[in-house]
Amino acid sequence: MAELFKNIYNPIFFNRFTECVEKVYPEFDTNSFLKEIYDNEWDNKELKQRMRHITVVLKNHLKDDFKTNVDILLKLIPVLKQNDFRSDNLEFIFLPDFVEIYGIDDRATSVEAFEEITKFVSCEFAVRPFIIKYPKKMMQQMIHWSQHKHAMVRRLASEGCRPRLPWAMALPDLKKDPGAILPILERLKSDVSESVRRSVANNLNDISKDNPEIVIHLAKKWKGKSKEVDWVVKHACRTLLKQGIPQVMQLFGFGKVNNINIEKFEVLTPVVTIGGDMNFSFQLNNVNRKSTKIRLEYGLYYQKANGTLSKKVFKISEKEYTSDSSTEIYRKQPFKVITTRKLHVGLHQVSLIVNGVELDKKDFQLVRE
Repeated sequence: MAELFKNIYNPIFFNRFTECVEKVYPEFDTNSFLKEIYDNEWDNKELKQRMRHITVVLKNHLKDDFKTNVDILLKLIPVLKQNDFRSDNLEFIFLPDFVEIYGIDDRATSVEAFEEITKFVSCEFAVRPFIIKYPKKMMQQMIHWSQHKHAMVRRLASEGCRPRLPWAMALPDLKKDPGAILPILERLKSDVSESVRRSVANNLNDISKDNPEIVIHLAKKWKGKSKEVDWVVKHACRTLLKQGIPQVMQLFGFGKVNNINIEKFEVLTPVVTIGGDMNFSFQLNNVNRKSTKIRLEYGLYYQKANGTLSKKVFKISEKEYTSDSSTEIYRKQPFKVITTRKLHVGLHQVSLIVNGVELDKKDFQLVRE
């Protein structure tokens, strides 16, 4: 059985971590810290609960003054690096969390802390309460960060203000009006760092869910600037492509489906057991007289608790199909239990989508073992 992710916080981690803390803060009481960490509820705590618990316990074993504690944390980071703690480890998310919890009323100190900490562990979650409390000043700060020499600080400028950042609090004002974000994305769209460009694309994808017209306008404006920017544009439009927005389809060269048809569409497993797979096949016919660029997808209509169906779109392929061609296609869709989707037994459907147009749909049943 795979190790639970929450167990990244284990005795080996804490022993190494407390040794580092003692080097920058000699009066740190490791025994007391560990005793408080491993309280009666530790075993029952999930990952985020453990992270927040560490934040609180760490504060209990530092000073009462926030600025002094920030200074300790900033001195701690290079010691952690020297002891082979990697900057891509999730374990240290409690460092920005510390600033989020205890620094919300000291924006200036917190901003300086974020700028340094994010070079070690990303601060996109922790910065969001500050954007909500200090919207104008923080968005000005994000623009300033977008010009920073360090890629992770530039990434924070984009990632931190994503309106719908997954697993984070939403930014309602920016969901409604993302205008303050656009100068940041404009500056970073051609960034030398791929991770920064990816963040720009993800931010735009967030914006497209509430303000599609803004993303469509930028996509038309940016497309063709460079290979890197074209990738940003395409990745930013992934939700709009799944929605089959005609303007977006045309922008990426996907035309009408008059001379494209589906035959022999069949659900090979009309009854699917939870934990098993739904299999289907079909024949795609391109009867155009020339090769045609086709975006091929399928829609899964999941049963919801109230008996209605909820559609999720999956891509099959996106390529040129030769003229007068017929292609046999087979796909398998797993129905394994995952934490992000609750499965309900009963009627489900699968549909075939060509260039954003849903052409056919079939039923199947999901049952328990």
